Amino acid sequence: MQLATIDIVVIALYAIGIFGLAQYVSREKTGHEKDTSDYFLASKNLPWWAIGASLIAANISAEQIVGMSGSGYAIGLAIASYEWMAAATLLIVGKFFLPIFLANEIYTMPQFLRRRFGTVLPILMALFWLALYVFVNLTSIIWLGSIAVTKVAGIDQNVALVILGAFALLYQLRGGLKAVALTDIVQVTLLVLGGLVVAYLTLDKIGAGAGVVAGFAKLTATHNDHFHMILKKGDPHYVDLPGLSVLIGGMWIANLSYWGFNQYII
Repeated sequence: MQLATIDIVVIALYAIGIFGLAQYVSREKTGHEKDTSDYFLASKNLPWWAIGASLIAANISAEQIVGMSGSGYAIGLAIASYEWMAAATLLIVGKFFLPIFLANEIYTMPQFLRRRFGTVLPILMALFWLALYVFVNLTSIIWLGSIAVTKVAGIDQNVALVILGAFALLYQLRGGLKAVALTDIVQVTLLVLGGLVVAYLTLDKIGAGAGVVAGFAKLTATHNDHFHMILKKGDPHYVDLPGLSVLIGGMWIANLSYWGFNQYII
């Protein structure tokens, strides 16, 4: 598959626009030198709607667009258990954890551990999470993203890896959280609108000209097993999402860790 000229123009305009917006919102008053509060907390000037949009955008990456979509195709709607639980977890984090961080001016998780347990543990945590991000999280995300770019644009995957990594680095390195959060508003809008458009076109195609509603009815009729939110024993994918155990079991630990103590999110 190859991109048409109009596709290349749109992508170029998007890249220039996002990079320009990041530089614009990151500019500082003359003589002001950025500190950790500026970099990690966007100078404490973000409105609530920007923070909310950034949370959603931060949570949507190639893991969801490629990986979770693939899981949805194979397993069905049950894969959404991660996101249903995320909504409840965010309420817990906002009510009980976040006030502690705000009251104590905690910017990073190692900073929190330093105040609570001394100097050794935060260093170990910082090294552990740095290694995890470099060799697991970011690696898998950029790899999945490069697969999508390769399939859509037809360029070499190694080139796609370099482009994705370089672009992300360029627009956020100087601006910190403010650049990321405010450009996330644009990106989450495009992600949601793009997802809705793709869903509409897909259902319309399945409906064979009879409309979106007809397409959805056909989909539920032919693949009814994919519309169960809680899998029953005997389901071939039960081992991956073991029914109610997902909602009352160990996924709480993963969700609280991600939404409450993941440096990128918190």
